Amino acid sequence: MMAAATATNDSLWQKIRDEAQRATAADPVFGKVLADAILAQDDFAAALADLIGRRLGAGAAERARFKAFSLDALRGQPELIETAGRDLHAIVDRDPAVRGLLPPLLHFKGYVALQAWRVSNWLWRCGHIDAALLFQNEASNVLQVSIHPAASIGSSVYLDHATGIVIGANVVIGDEVTILQNVSIGRRGELPTRSPRIGRGAFIGAGATILGDISIGDLAKIGAGTVVTDDVPGGCTAVGNPARLTNCPEPASAA
Repeated sequence: MMAAATATNDSLWQKIRDEAQRATAADPVFGKVLADAILAQDDFAAALADLIGRRLGAGAAERARFKAFSLDALRGQPELIETAGRDLHAIVDRDPAVRGLLPPLLHFKGYVALQAWRVSNWLWRCGHIDAALLFQNEASNVLQVSIHPAASIGSSVYLDHATGIVIGANVVIGDEVTILQNVSIGRRGELPTRSPRIGRGAFIGAGATILGDISIGDLAKIGAGTVVTDDVPGGCTAVGNPARLTNCPEPASAA
């Protein structure tokens, strides 16, 4: 399993380097950026750690600190690299405006915010609470994406546009979920465990609010601006404030 993951990561990294070399040949001015960000890096982990450091750190010392934390996480749990690759492919697969791996890697703040969260979650689980919260704070300040380190997020997740996304502690988000800008997902009331659970393949539109001890089923869709405080069955679409269900599969509609 580890060998297969390593081969996959190596293949992804080679594709990114090939794109960077083609971009450098086409635009030597932009190539100076690519030389530092991609071509000078040893592997995908090093490039990703460097990217997180550059985006979160205001000065050289802060950049080095965020990069070091990130590299520790990515080396300490190699599965994070495989997941980062799946997240990157998810953008290419779902966004028709994206061609290639390099643009979302370098320019999509939702992608780097998600990978910074993965580092913060690793730090949180390792007991480095203050360092984890530092990542959350800086991602919120710089990228306008605030994800608590104690949340749980699957792979192949796409934070599209990303500005204004807030995900609270103990929220659970499944694989293949897409979340647009200005979305809030969190608890309702005082108990921290009463947080939403988002199923596989769900789509959450811009400005949606999802609160409380509720479940959003697999492949459900939450419309833009919708306020959800009750369960949404799998395959259903929720719209409005308060949310109402539409386009449900037959069994859900009958229920």
